[in-house]
Amino acid sequence: MLTYRCTASWLLLLASPALLGQASPTATRKADLQVGGGVVVDFSDYNPTALKGYAVYATLDVTNHFGGELAFHQANASGGDQLYQRTYEIGPRYHRTYGIFSPYAKAMYGRGVFNFPFGLANLAYNLFAVGGGVDIRVRPYLNVRVDYEYQSWRNFPPQGLTPQLVTIGVAYHFPGGLGRGEHY
Repeated sequence: MLTYRCTASWLLLLASPALLGQASPTATRKADLQVGGGVVVDFSDYNPTALKGYAVYATLDVTNHFGGELAFHQANASGGDQLYQRTYEIGPRYHRTYGIFSPYAKAMYGRGVFNFPFGLANLAYNLFAVGGGVDIRVRPYLNVRVDYEYQSWRNFPPQGLTPQLVTIGVAYHFPGGLGRGEHY
């Protein structure tokens, strides 16, 4: 009888992980993705007037507060001198959600291409950037973004380049499961 109880106890103990009574939540997802674009104004310390252009970005948030961002900026000078700045960036971001507002901070690393005026040269430089902004949820699938970014281009002659960019954009937020920042 003692052997029977001991064997039954061991079997019950070994089988208990398989007998979990809770089901997995059905309204969750592994990540939160949005892809968007917008207009950018680039206040460069190289050119006295602002450069204007467009931006394309994507964010992938893997937790309620942490994720990453990819960004592309193209800003051109007005006139026929062919001056432009182009950047490709990637980096982590931290965000919080307060109702329809999701303010965030980001740190980016990337490559910047600078086309000097009048066809003098087209050179690429490494860059670091910090920034932040807010995503505003207008619909469950649509966000409006206001973004600020301070860039530091390394080895740009003579003492580096430090443009400041302001982007206003719209992003498609891929739906599914709970919204960003929402909990059970």
